[in-house]
Amino acid sequence: MSNVFEDDPEIVEIRQRLRAQDSEVRRIALLELSDLAGDEHVPLIIEALGDPVAAVRAEAARALEAFETDEGIAGLIALLHDADAEVRQAAADSLHDLKRPASAVLLLPHVPDAGTFAKVALLRALRELRALDSLQPALEALSDADAGVRREAVGVLGYLRQPQILPALTQLAAADPDAEVRRAAIGALGFASDDGVLPSLLLGLKDEAWQVREEAATMLGKLRLAAAHDALIAALHDAYWQVRLRAARALGRLRAVESVQALAAALAHPISNLRKEAALALGEIGSPAALPALHAAQGDGDPEVRKSVRLAISQIGSAHA
Repeated sequence: MSNVFEDDPEIVEIRQRLRAQDSEVRRIALLELSDLAGDEHVPLIIEALGDPVAAVRAEAARALEAFETDEGIAGLIALLHDADAEVRQAAADSLHDLKRPASAVLLLPHVPDAGTFAKVALLRALRELRALDSLQPALEALSDADAGVRREAVGVLGYLRQPQILPALTQLAAADPDAEVRRAAIGALGFASDDGVLPSLLLGLKDEAWQVREEAATMLGKLRLAAAHDALIAALHDAYWQVRLRAARALGRLRAVESVQALAAALAHPISNLRKEAALALGEIGSPAALPALHAAQGDGDPEVRKSVRLAISQIGSAHA
C-alpha cells in the first residue's frame, strides 16, 4: 500500500478493522472509509470486494459509489456476477451512478457476452453516460430475448438522440411483445423534431396496454403534433383515466380549438384530476367558446379544480382583452 496509509493514523486504524475477525466490524470500517472520499483509499475498498462475507462485499460495492476510478469500475463489473443477489444489486446500483463519460469505455466490452442481470446493469449505466460508442451495442441488444435488456437498450438509444435509431424504435414501439418495451420505445421517440414519428405515436394511442397509450398521448403533446388532435379527442374517452388525463393535457399543449367541446364535456367527469386537466387545457387553448362551461364549473367541489377553472377563465380573458 501507499505511504498515505502508513502515515495517516485514521487510515491505519481503519485498515486494521478491515482485517478484523468480526464481519460487522469490517463492514462498518468500509462505511467510514467511503466517507473520507479520497481516490487513494480505493485500493482498500477493492480489496474488500473479495471478502468471504456477502454483506461486506455489498458494502464495498456501495462504498465505490463515491469514487469513479478505473480499478473501482472493474471491481464493480466483476461483482455483477457475484453468487449473492444483494452484492450483485449493490454493484449494479453503484455502476448506475457513474457520471464520467469516459467510464463507458470500461463498460462496453462486457455488454455483448454478459448474462441478463449484468447486461441490464451495464446498459443502465451506459444510458446515463450518453457515450456515442454505446449506440451499436444498444442496437444489438434490442434483439435480446429478455424484455428487461431490450427496455434498457431503448433507454440508451433514447438518451443518445440520434436520428438513425428511429427505424429501430418505431419497429419496437409497434411490434415488441412486451408492453413496457413498447412504452419505452414510444417515450424514446420523443426526441424527434419532426412529424415522421406521428404514425408510430398514433398507433401507440391504440395499443392494447393502457400504459403505452398513456405514453403515446404524452409524447403527442410534448411534440405538439397538430395532426394528432382527432386521435387525442378520441382518447378523452379511453377506458383508463390516466390516458384521458394525458390526452387532455396534450390537447392543451396543441392549442387544438377543435377539442374545446370535448374538453368542456370533461369538466363534468367524476374524476377530479381529469376535470382539472380539462380546465387547464381550455385555458391554454384560449377559446371564448369554452367560457360557458368554465363558468358553470366554478362551483366544482374540488378546490384544485376551481383554481384551475379560475385560471382558465383569466387566461381566456387576457387573450381576448
